[in-house]
Amino acid sequence: MLRIGVISDTHGLLRPEAIDFLAGSDAIVHGGDIGNADILARLAALAPLTVVRGNNDKGGWAAGVPASATLEVGGVRLYALHDIADLDAAALPGDVEVIVYGHSHRPLVEQRGAVLYLNPGSAGPRRFSLPVTAAELLVDGGQVRANIALLIPRA
Repeated sequence: MLRIGVISDTHGLLRPEAIDFLAGSDAIVHGGDIGNADILARLAALAPLTVVRGNNDKGGWAAGVPASATLEVGGVRLYALHDIADLDAAALPGDVEVIVYGHSHRPLVEQRGAVLYLNPGSAGPRRFSLPVTAAELLVDGGQVRANIALLIPRA
């Protein structure tokens, strides 16, 4: 079984709880609003890293971060972007099985037809009374399932 750690909306804060949760991942996907290059370096030290640029990722460090990315892990193809409102479903490759996104800070796992949509929520500074979360994708034999992990309870 392969484990993909999924994190988003760190906004410059990589909590120890997030590092602990992501440790041991076979790959990590960051859904944008990273905050700075240090976050990228620290995540890349844990596992192979795929990142997308969020609406708050600005400046020289973010120039090379793509708006979207695809990757394949264990025979499962993932597509990542920051804001789900920017998704052009018609332009997606037909073999995408998982869409990872962020932006709303609201964790969500939802199966829509053949595609699993995953928003890991926000692992950075707390927004409103939303929980601080991350997620994992577990890939086994070409099958995938997602779990949301509560890193810090609601305020």
